[in-house]
This record gives sequence, structure tokens and C-alpha cells, in this order.
Amino acid sequence: MLQPLFSESRARIDRMQIVALGALMLIGVLFVYSATMVTDAAFSAPLYKQKWLLQLVWYFVGTCAAVALCFVNYQTVARWGNVAYWCGVLLLGLVLIVGTVRFGARRWFDLKFFLLQPSEFAKLAFILAFANYLSRPAAELTEPRTFWKALGMILLPFVLILKEPDLGSALVLLPTGLAMLFTAGTPKRYLVWLLGAVGILAALFLVDVLWAPPGWWQIKLENYQRQRLLVYFGVDFARPGASASDKAEARRIQWDKSYQVRQALISVGTGGFLGKGWRKGNQTSLGFLPPGAAHNDFIFSVIAEEKGFVGSIVVLTLYGLVLFTGLRTAGQARDRLGKLLAVGVVTLLFSHVFINIGMNIHIVPVTGIPLPLLSYGGSSVLGSLIAIGFLQNVYIYRKGYLL
Repeated sequence: MLQPLFSESRARIDRMQIVALGALMLIGVLFVYSATMVTDAAFSAPLYKQKWLLQLVWYFVGTCAAVALCFVNYQTVARWGNVAYWCGVLLLGLVLIVGTVRFGARRWFDLKFFLLQPSEFAKLAFILAFANYLSRPAAELTEPRTFWKALGMILLPFVLILKEPDLGSALVLLPTGLAMLFTAGTPKRYLVWLLGAVGILAALFLVDVLWAPPGWWQIKLENYQRQRLLVYFGVDFARPGASASDKAEARRIQWDKSYQVRQALISVGTGGFLGKGWRKGNQTSLGFLPPGAAHNDFIFSVIAEEKGFVGSIVVLTLYGLVLFTGLRTAGQARDRLGKLLAVGVVTLLFSHVFINIGMNIHIVPVTGIPLPLLSYGGSSVLGSLIAIGFLQNVYIYRKGYLL
């Protein structure tokens, strides 16, 4: 059944990307194991509850979904783009009403055996629908109406994800949409206007969050989101004119809220050149890197501590191969739709990698963005592998091959 995918005379998969993908999944399961199997309780837990094994299950299910996707021409899949987009929007709306609240956010549907995070799949649905929308005749892209509709397609899921709240997942839609608009050939004046508007709004947002005096109207943010920004920019938690006791309390809170960032930096910094060895990282084994985050958002810190600079470079190189082959696929695509799909997926994956690793080394604020294929999580793993399935699909049909 899989022979057509490997046949030299017919459609061919991108082997380099598959090898890099397999290596990332191997690293993922090894370091999820290292980050979670650090206590006697973890070893005594039933096998079906151990996260490294569940990660393997998600890898298997996601790979099956990606392979199945490759048997349907992406042009056929894209015809269902609008249906997928509006289903994604519907799920994003429903999760705000009936979703499960965890860590102060309502982002998941509790399916008992699985926490479904619809934003991971809504991002893919957006790419599919947006690519289909932008693959219209070039003349139509110059019309203001086309641009405003495109902007609306970006903003609708952006606002819904932001309401969960999930600022990180919402933000990755912006570079993804912008890259796809640029690739489609949207007039530069529209893009310059859009970048200028986003820049001005971002500047006003930061000024309001970081330096607005007490009593002024402020943008509504969850308290932890505001604190993360204050920690990142090094702004004192204490309000101007606060008493000595209030300042002391503010400093204590600020020290507590910067705990994860400090421990992640210690993990990365103490790894040295070759690391301390697999499962020998003190930050994880002694619980300094929070157990609830070590296998999720801060998995890169675990890798950096245990495998050092060399291990970090290996991970970055593997991601570089996936992204490079994705861009190559975009360049070889048979039509604009395929090129837009590939560019959208590559930009989405790059944004996730950049933000996640950036927050591990404190060059971007901490957000709940998983590291594709390495961070533990069913929705994230499934979404990442389906995204790779899109890339492979475009590659397979780049010259009109048929299965």
C-alpha cells in the first residue's frame, strides 16, 4: 500500500524531512521519559499513564493521520478548507463556553482519555482555508475587498484564541498569515500598512501594560500574563508611590514569578558543551525545573542540561532540516496553492520553535507554546504531524504525480 510513496518512478516522499522528523520523535520520547520518570511514584504508576508511552501513542496516531493525508491530493483537501476553517472557529467558540479550565485558562475539551486543544487544529484549518482563498487570480489580490476579507480570516481565530486566553498560540497566526499574504503576491502597500498598524498597536499595548499609571484604563489581561511581561522586561511590580512594605511584597512576588525562567536558564547554562548525561540533570531530578513544565514548555532546557551545547545544536539542526525541506517543497510546488500551504506550515513551525526556545533562553516572554514534536501533548503532536503531512502532500504532487 505504501509502495507508491517510495517508488522512484512515481510520487516520492521527501526522505530528508522524514529522517529529521524521525530523529526529533526519538529525541522527544527519550527526554519526555527523562523529564517525567524522576520519582518512585512515576515508576510505580501504571504503564498506560506514563507520559513517555502516551507520547509514543500520539506519534503513532499522528503519523497514521499524516500518511493518510498523503493519499489525497492537496488540491482536493483544500476544497474542504472553508469547512475546516468554520469547524475550527466553532470549536474555538465552544471551548470558551464548555471547555475545561486549567491553570486559569479555558483551552481544552476534556474527553476523559484525552484533552483536546482545538486551537492546535484551528491553526491548521486556517492555513488550509487561507491558502485556498489566496490562490485566486493575481488581479483579484490587488482589490481592497480581497485584502480586508483576508485580514478578517486572520483576526477571527486570533481573537477567539486570545480570549481563552492563549496569547502565544494567537500570536503565531500573525506571522503565518503575513508570510502567506506576501507569498501570494499581495500588493506591498497593503503589507506595509498592515505591518505599520501591528507595530503601532504592539507599542501601545506594551506601554499600556508596562508603564500605565494607576487609575488609567488598561488593556484587560490575565494577571499572570501581565506578570510574565513585567518579568521579561524587568519592570518593577511595585506601583509608583508604594510603601516600603508593598515594595518588599512586590519584589517577593516578582522573584516567585521569575522562578521558571531562572531555572530554565540555569538548566541551559549548566549543561556545558556535552551535558551532564541523559537522566542526570539536577534541575529536573531535584525538581528545580517544575515537574509540570519540564516535559512541556521547558523540554528544551532538559535537553540542554543533559546533552549540552552539542545536543542543543543537534535539535536546532534537525528543525533546520525540516524547515529547509519545507521551503524547498514550496519552491517546487506545482501551483500557488501548494506553495502557500508549504509556506504557511513552515512559518507556523518556525514560529513555534523560535518562541519556545526563545522563552527557554529568555529572549522572548514565557508563553504556553509547545516545542513541535518534542513537548509532551496529544493535540500538539497530532497538529505538528498533520502539518508535516501537508508538506509531504505538496512534495508528492509537486510534478503532478498521482498515487
